Amino acid sequence: MQHGICFLSIAPLREEPKNTSEQTSQLLYGEFFSVLKREKSWSRVHITSDGYEGWLNNKHFQLIDQKTYDQLLKTQKSYASELVDFIWKNDDILFPTPIGSLVSSAKILGHRFEGKENEKDQEKSDLVRNALHYLNSPYLWGGKSPFGIDCSGLVQCVYQLYGVQLPRDAHQQATHGQTLGFIDESEPGDLAFFDDKEGKIVHVGIIMPDYHIIHAFGQVRIDRLDQTGVFNKDLNTHTHKLRVIKKVV
Repeated sequence: MQHGICFLSIAPLREEPKNTSEQTSQLLYGEFFSVLKREKSWSRVHITSDGYEGWLNNKHFQLIDQKTYDQLLKTQKSYASELVDFIWKNDDILFPTPIGSLVSSAKILGHRFEGKENEKDQEKSDLVRNALHYLNSPYLWGGKSPFGIDCSGLVQCVYQLYGVQLPRDAHQQATHGQTLGFIDESEPGDLAFFDDKEGKIVHVGIIMPDYHIIHAFGQVRIDRLDQTGVFNKDLNTHTHKLRVIKKVV
């Protein structure tokens, strides 16, 4: 099986092998994967970290051999922790990389990263601190960066900075952790999930102190949380119906 690695700041993952297809997720710098099917311009890939699959433009990654892939698997993962930082290429060319980029891959790509990486020993309260980096980021379906992010992408990226790998989609994330019966039992950093009229989990956010929640809705924003759901003070109404609260860490 072939393998590959993303060498760009951000690369879109598509539902179908064409540029006009829906973006289902993104790969950030340094993320690596297995190639399931390779065509002339596109490849269907299986992302190693979370098992997500989709189509990636062949111009957005480089192939790596099995030895390099195995080396990446064994390398302790570290992520860029500043909102935007830089990767040095060939000592005189640099390009920006967003928070959450897998900068531990830089050496293997022949690049250099001199910025700040995520701390290995963090307190649970740091989940909220990490989430605040994304505050006011615009909502973008399939997004995973401060330049555009969706609700489950926010949760996945924030937990990844903490050192915990979660699946990509909200309904998948809801299968992890311990279920809590009441908001009063939760701590900052726990997750709140919300469902639609059919009972499908379609939204997720990170619980903050004093019954608030940070989530991606139009933009990454902070709203009130109660037993009914998310109360949006700008709209003066509840926008999401609470389904379950989960303690993951």
